[in-house]
Amino acid sequence: MVKKIEIVGLGAGDLEQLPVGVYKKLLQAPQLFLRTKEHPVIPELEKEGLSYTSFDSVYEKYDQFEAVYEEIARTLLNLAHTEAVIYAVPGHPLVAERTVQLLLEYGPKEEVEITIGGGQSFLDALFASLKIDPVEGFQLLDGTALASSQLQIDQHIIISQVYDQFVASNVKLTLMEKLPDDYQVYIVTAAGSKKEHIEKLPLYELDRNISINNLTSVYVPPVTEEEILLKNFSKLCAIISELRGPNGCPWDKEQTHESLKKYLIEETYEVIDAIDSEDIDHLIEELGDVLLQVLLHAQIGEDDGYFSIDDVIEGVSAKMIRRHPHVFGNVSVANSEEVLQNWQEIKKQEKGEAPSTILEGVSKSLPNLLRAYELQKKAAKVGFDWQEIAPALAKVKEELEEFVNELDGTVEGLERAKREFGDILFAFVNVARFLKIHPEEALYETNEKFTRRFQYIEEKVKASGRPFEDYTLEELDQFWDEAKRKEGK
Repeated sequence: MVKKIEIVGLGAGDLEQLPVGVYKKLLQAPQLFLRTKEHPVIPELEKEGLSYTSFDSVYEKYDQFEAVYEEIARTLLNLAHTEAVIYAVPGHPLVAERTVQLLLEYGPKEEVEITIGGGQSFLDALFASLKIDPVEGFQLLDGTALASSQLQIDQHIIISQVYDQFVASNVKLTLMEKLPDDYQVYIVTAAGSKKEHIEKLPLYELDRNISINNLTSVYVPPVTEEEILLKNFSKLCAIISELRGPNGCPWDKEQTHESLKKYLIEETYEVIDAIDSEDIDHLIEELGDVLLQVLLHAQIGEDDGYFSIDDVIEGVSAKMIRRHPHVFGNVSVANSEEVLQNWQEIKKQEKGEAPSTILEGVSKSLPNLLRAYELQKKAAKVGFDWQEIAPALAKVKEELEEFVNELDGTVEGLERAKREFGDILFAFVNVARFLKIHPEEALYETNEKFTRRFQYIEEKVKASGRPFEDYTLEELDQFWDEAKRKEGK
């Protein structure tokens, strides 16, 4: 016996639109299964003696639609082992029908033949009812699994499977991530049938409409307003491309990878400043400035014919998947330490040949305090490190003594003192690393503290009406001590 499931479509409208072949097959089927009986043609076919089994009750068993579709597919496959199965779905079987996709996936594995019959897609009726041309670009999305990252708001968007108020609410909230609350959308129910109903309403009212049922779709017209499109990544890329285009900005067109280096460093420190000040609005702005630098470099790469932003995104996406096998693979980790160990091991495998030096990878472009920290970390990984803090502290004292000894007032002594001063800083970084204190962050806090206290001195001097030059160091120190006391230090 050939194990077989034949899938037919009930079309998008009334009985008059049902193909004759499908009409006969439905009435003559010895055993007919419906995903849902809530369709305009079913009551009319019932008058002609249609007999069927529907899966509507399965929807009541689960909170997630995927579980519903899984059970329907598994039930049909099990039945197909003992009898021929005809399965009918709304619209066309290959348009927005998850159960059909599951059957096409599972059927060959269980040696069950899956065939697709006719049926008019609801899209044809919907395009006609809304009078839109899909050649302008459109998306068909599933309302039960909608994500804002899918939305191309400059195209026609049709969201199917909006069965009820719960799905409509999720669709509304997802659309609001990209669109204004009052953006005008359409609820289209039973498109192409006698009961067709189209209603235009603001987005925030989407889930308040009581007419929503299993024949409902939501239509979102393309966005043309510039201020809304500004949220689109593609819009930002287009802006950068235009800035460097023939009619763009002279400054932007002159930039190179080399000329932009200083701006990337500056913007990165601005981000750190925003984080330290806990200013979210400032952080949003500064992250945008860093992204601007990335896109400028990518556009230069594209203009030169070497790479584009797509290559950058592809590279980092592939890297994240490779280096997180505990998320995207079957590797288990107990804690973040193991994550870092795996990361380093995968990184070694990616590099292939052994590095020419253990210190490879520490950029010379780093601020030197940070570079010292990273160099010491690399050396420590192979055991070149003290096991306790006492020798590290002793090294600081040793370097300080050598520095003082070189201060003999000669030019040669000053040059030697400069080298010893660097040694002191390097030794202090070692102590910081041993204590898990990040030297860059520690120095930042000290700089901020100095700024606050010196500004307090400025305020006191200004309030006195006297110039700085009139104050002795001892008097200024008194203001400094006042600032310390006000901070509770």
